[in-house]
Amino acid sequence: MVSFIVRRILASLVVLFVASYLVYNLAANSSDPLADLRSSTLPTAQKHALMEQRIAALQLDIPPYLRYFIWFGGILAGFVGKFTLGDTIDGQHVTDALGSAMGATLQLVTTAFVIGLIIGVTIGIATALRIYSTFDYITTFIAFLFFSLPVFWVAVMLKQFAAINFNDFLSSPVIPPLWIGIIAVVSGVVWMGIVGGGWRRRLIVFGVAVLAPIAVLTFTNLTGWFKTPSLGPVVTPALAIGAAVIVTVLSTGWANKRSRYTALSVALGIGLALYYPLHLLFNQFGVINIGTVLLLIAVMIVLGGVGGWLWGGNDRRPQIRTGAITAFATILIVLIDRFMESWGIYSDQVTNGRPISTVGANTPDLDAVFWINGLDTFSHLILPTTALILISVASYSRYARASLLDVLNQDYIRTARAKGLTERTVVMRHAFRNALIPITTIIALDLGALISGAVLTETVFAWSGMGALFVQALRKVDVNPIMGFFLVTAITVIVFNFLADIVYSALDPRIRVTA
Repeated sequence: MVSFIVRRILASLVVLFVASYLVYNLAANSSDPLADLRSSTLPTAQKHALMEQRIAALQLDIPPYLRYFIWFGGILAGFVGKFTLGDTIDGQHVTDALGSAMGATLQLVTTAFVIGLIIGVTIGIATALRIYSTFDYITTFIAFLFFSLPVFWVAVMLKQFAAINFNDFLSSPVIPPLWIGIIAVVSGVVWMGIVGGGWRRRLIVFGVAVLAPIAVLTFTNLTGWFKTPSLGPVVTPALAIGAAVIVTVLSTGWANKRSRYTALSVALGIGLALYYPLHLLFNQFGVINIGTVLLLIAVMIVLGGVGGWLWGGNDRRPQIRTGAITAFATILIVLIDRFMESWGIYSDQVTNGRPISTVGANTPDLDAVFWINGLDTFSHLILPTTALILISVASYSRYARASLLDVLNQDYIRTARAKGLTERTVVMRHAFRNALIPITTIIALDLGALISGAVLTETVFAWSGMGALFVQALRKVDVNPIMGFFLVTAITVIVFNFLADIVYSALDPRIRVTA
């Protein structure tokens, strides 16, 4: 392992040095960094003074192939505590510009990456297990549709229909009966395809899937739910129980009584018994911030693990895992409910009835409580995040489906089934683990691409992230920010590819990183 790490680090450093040297020279020779001053209408004396000042600040009088080593020396100076990536044309430190841009990009892409990965892999597994079913065909069609759409077009459509039109709808939030009927029929067709089975089963599913949205949407019309949304003390525990069922099925199987009792007791304990105490804590104490919320989540996870330990019997480990995951899901539902309670205040007092934002990362000069600030971040994130999720879900679902189908046809899977293992155990503990190996490679590459910024998405939604920084630097022929962007992106790709190699050995014991 040590020799592998040393060899990878040395090889990566050589590649990084050569690549950075080439990029620096290509960027420096791509155009004239003084072009804006040469074409300006300033007096000649002032123009020449500004040009001389920029030449001196950026050392443009030194040839690029030599200037690179001055820039590289700033990196080596980090060993003595004087790390620098130089200054931009505007006189700002590149490290400061990168810090601001990276924060905005991470805020945007992290949520999209995590949600897109979870949904995509889940859909991929479901379609692989239901290959050539109606659900598989529908999902494949939708995946290829979104995979083919350009992200800027998706972003523009979201701005029009998910922001502008939805904000208009909120002025009078009543869904017409025609649209309720269309939504209900589409829901019935989709769920009928997902569940499958005989025609009797399909018709029952279709009827339930049609009636459910009709009842829910009629309720929202009568109560004005979109104006003041809330889950309340009834829906919150109901969703918590649903999460408990899903976690139990995936973790140990529903037949495991101890895990079932653990998950249900944790869900009811947090989602029902602690519902009002938690809301009292949220409303009465003014110290609620991201730190206290994270501490609360950690405490609930520990309590869920304790519940699993109490129900565990002789083999406590599966129950502890089930209880901790259920507690995490349940406290998230409770927090979402609390955020929703502040929606009406945020919509009316902060956004003047138009809460879904189309540009920027936040509302300027907003100074509000934690819940309002959280909603503000959410309202600015939802559109660009959705645009990225739709594209990433399409690709991840295809990779997961193909990978799992390949694993399910291997001999050791047939052997596991022949030994009498349940289908859940075969899929979740044997097939899924090895199916993650190709997906890990894709994730490692995507993470490097994500940290470099979603250029088109950031442009459409006026998001000042890494992509915007790179585009602006290219337009100005500002080499130092370009190299800072390259350095961050390259190091991210190298690190995550290295981690992917380590993960391979954890997923498949047959793989040895020392080979």
